[in-house]
Amino acid sequence: MTVTVERGGRVTGKHDPTGNPRRRPRDSYALFLLPGVLAFLTVIVVPFLMNTGVSFTDWEGVGSPDWTGLANYRELLDDSEFWTSFRHSLFMVVAMAAVPTAIGLVLAAALFDYVGKHFGSRVASVLRACFYLPQVLPIAVAGIVWSWILAPENGTLNEFLAAVGLSSWQQDWLGDPDLALYSVMGVMVWVQIGFPLVVFMAGLQRVDPQLYEAAELDGAGWWRRFWHITLPQIRPETYVVLTWCSIAALKVFGAVYVLTKGGPGGATNVPSYFSFTTFFEKTQVGYGAAISTVLTVIILALSLIGLKLQTRAEDDESLSASPRRSAGGGSRTGSQEGTRA
Repeated sequence: MTVTVERGGRVTGKHDPTGNPRRRPRDSYALFLLPGVLAFLTVIVVPFLMNTGVSFTDWEGVGSPDWTGLANYRELLDDSEFWTSFRHSLFMVVAMAAVPTAIGLVLAAALFDYVGKHFGSRVASVLRACFYLPQVLPIAVAGIVWSWILAPENGTLNEFLAAVGLSSWQQDWLGDPDLALYSVMGVMVWVQIGFPLVVFMAGLQRVDPQLYEAAELDGAGWWRRFWHITLPQIRPETYVVLTWCSIAALKVFGAVYVLTKGGPGGATNVPSYFSFTTFFEKTQVGYGAAISTVLTVIILALSLIGLKLQTRAEDDESLSASPRRSAGGGSRTGSQEGTRA
């Protein structure tokens, strides 16, 4: 019988004790991946290729499409409405990625390093669930509730301002072109905070508690521990959150549809909603497909960049941890060798 010892102590052999050839487990992995691959091709790849093909045509959704080549993309480059909607999506990236990531990081560190220690893990868990609740709510429900809160007449926010003597601050929050986009951004900050908070609290679980204890013994306050320990230790999670939330911001649709429908006067229009109206209201299917294709390419590029940054951060962390592991594992290795001897 031929026996091969691989790295990590795993023993494999060409023959089992009965002399029959053994099939390597990795040969059957493809069978488990096949359903996911088929679903990915059916739901994502094939529709994307069809949409890309339609983007090269002039089509109203019925009849035969007319091939126009790159005409839709040339028109897109000169379309001020598209560039305005894309600029609005950059504001949404700030509201759904940058601000929630910063707030979620501080809240996660506070719940983990302060609330959990002084009030118990149960209190920290309850607060974490409260912050995550907006993520559980359907965006349509959250949008309707916020439309009631921000209503110009009898809205909760305006009524509250009047009750505390700030009637001059009352506004038509969703109907004023100068305020509508910022109002939607505020709603999306509220919706999005829970996701970074949960991810960061999970990432903090793998940080060595001795780092915090040593820093606290040296007299470091909460902010210094946060800046010098927490931030460097959870860089991979930070890249994951920024990438995920930026993608969600670029393809945001439900909140805009429920709250403002892109108005007033296009003040809250974003590429996804612009593509939707071009498809179904203007029946310019080819042009709407071109908008969707450009948006998809941007999201794919952003995903690749985020994945690259995350991989680099994980590699750097592994390299920095290797010396500590080898130093700490020297005595154990020696004792194991002595035991074997």
